[in-house]
Amino acid sequence: MTRTNLNRFGTLIAFVLLCIGFSIAAPAAFASPANVFNLVQQMATLAIVATAATLVMTISEFDLSVGFSASLAAVICFVLFGQGYDVWLAVPAALLVGIVGGAANGVLVARFGIPSFVATLALGTILSGFAFGLSGGQSLFQSVPDGFKSLARGDVFGIPVLGFWIVAVLGVAAFVLTQTEFGRRLRAIGGNAQAARLAGLPIVRDVIVTFAIAGGLSALAGLLLASRLGSVQHTMGEPLLLPAYAAVFIGTTASPTGAPTVAGTLLGVAITGVMVNGMTIVGVEPFVQKIMTGVIILVAVLLRRVGRAR
Repeated sequence: MTRTNLNRFGTLIAFVLLCIGFSIAAPAAFASPANVFNLVQQMATLAIVATAATLVMTISEFDLSVGFSASLAAVICFVLFGQGYDVWLAVPAALLVGIVGGAANGVLVARFGIPSFVATLALGTILSGFAFGLSGGQSLFQSVPDGFKSLARGDVFGIPVLGFWIVAVLGVAAFVLTQTEFGRRLRAIGGNAQAARLAGLPIVRDVIVTFAIAGGLSALAGLLLASRLGSVQHTMGEPLLLPAYAAVFIGTTASPTGAPTVAGTLLGVAITGVMVNGMTIVGVEPFVQKIMTGVIILVAVLLRRVGRAR
């Protein structure tokens, strides 16, 4: 295989080899239909949060509040359920909170010039405080309507419902980034913000809208996770942050330019999900899994820099 083909298909080959390796190590557990079903369910919320991260990284920014937004949206939804509100009010209200929080991130970054690392981490901490206060630090699991649980449970023709969410969310995101003027503007901003500004692109507006969409997607991921589990904790979305960015960075290694793409992110999510699932099945300690996640991020970042240099 030539170096060009290796650069282009190396990440996909790594995913295939990973699946083969775990299938050999634990054939009865890893390769079973039940585990594949479970793997899709586990990947769904990560895929949606990673898509939010992909959109923000397209404009060369970061959003460290995605996990906090997911937690707060789920808490708000369950608090409203506890007060007697139905799904048709509680879910939109929770999504709106995520969108508003994301837009606030965008305003801090685009209007006030605060670095996205600082702005999103600060606002995410604020959101985390609200989630803790609303939940009282307790798990919420009462008065959950069956209609809400059906959002992420069950299957259609043997395919998990969450699998359709993956297709819908990532499909729309891919279409927006590759086939719309808005997506082209985002890529222009990420490629060279100064040139985009001189060209008259509405950078401030597009950055705010991008962060708002990311906040809404993060809220959706939190709601789907809560629907699947049937309960909420005020920190439930926070563990999604590092795996989401690991998935995005892994995905950039499959891009000729080293730029984030939705297709690459999906491949990164698959690799991240398979690694966690496979290591859990073969009995790898949780602390080793965390170490591996950090190593993956470092390797992916280094490969991305090499790809861009070339």
